[in-house]
Amino acid sequence: MATSVLSRQLSESGALVERHWQELNARRRLYTFLGLALLVLTLFASLWFANDSNAGKFFDRLPHFFDFVGDLLPRDAMEIVRAMFDLPSPYDDGSFKYNYPDGRLYLTDSLYVPEYFHKMLETVNIAIFSTVVGVFFGFILSFLAARNLMPNPWIRGPVRRLMEILRAFPEVVIAGFFLAILSLGPIPAIAAVSIHTVGALGKLFFEVVENADMKPEEGLRAVGANWIERVWFGIVPQVLPNFTSYFLLRLEINVRASTIIGAVGGGGIGELLRLAIGQGHEAKTLAIVILLFTTIFAVDQFSAWLRRRLVGDQAFQLAQ
Repeated sequence: MATSVLSRQLSESGALVERHWQELNARRRLYTFLGLALLVLTLFASLWFANDSNAGKFFDRLPHFFDFVGDLLPRDAMEIVRAMFDLPSPYDDGSFKYNYPDGRLYLTDSLYVPEYFHKMLETVNIAIFSTVVGVFFGFILSFLAARNLMPNPWIRGPVRRLMEILRAFPEVVIAGFFLAILSLGPIPAIAAVSIHTVGALGKLFFEVVENADMKPEEGLRAVGANWIERVWFGIVPQVLPNFTSYFLLRLEINVRASTIIGAVGGGGIGELLRLAIGQGHEAKTLAIVILLFTTIFAVDQFSAWLRRRLVGDQAFQLAQ
């Protein structure tokens, strides 16, 4: 009713615009309905396939989906603290389940580092070193891939394709390849995370470079500066805050990636987490999960604080 009254009040051109808008709105609703229907159909087909692949047991096991939560509860809450700090357990029966002190890393005869803290530090070191390597090579490649600094497509194109290849595969896939060559340990994890970081940061960096103000570069070109001087003095000061922000963001991502790679043999805390879950060691599993969550939260908060200090609070405020 309101639409018909409004149409009578509009001019002929206004009514035409109104009808066109109604047609677009109806088409949008139709596409939304079809998209939701396709999503529901795909979900149903996926559940049917999962049930068929599990010999009809998928739907039967759904009510028991969270049973593992109960299986992770230790005999008492203090067992989590004992597992985290390698303290002797009163329930020690000689099995691996309660052998917490065996993992101590002794610095002196009486001073030691708990095993999980040592492995968590190893995971963080993998992430930091890999991120630094990725920033170094991504920084160099980004200027060669930027259209406003490298007009030659025979250089810009291969550099962009190289970065696409480096970030095409997830870190865990690259780590599996290097684990087969270099055996178990942190070296394959460093190689895998570094390679993926070069490709990911290189793309983010060259997009920042392409949005930089070219007036300083043009002024340096006018006084006879070469390409490296124009980049270093005309572009780098503009993009460095954003580069630093992306570096810190990637560091957060790489801490998580290093943990996942550790679960497939790449060293660090991830390997211990996989063993604890697989062997049903409740206290060890919860201790590692709590330590991992605390570490990632601390890294997130520290990087957010550092980004604000480097970029400035005004970058995180809404425009008035």
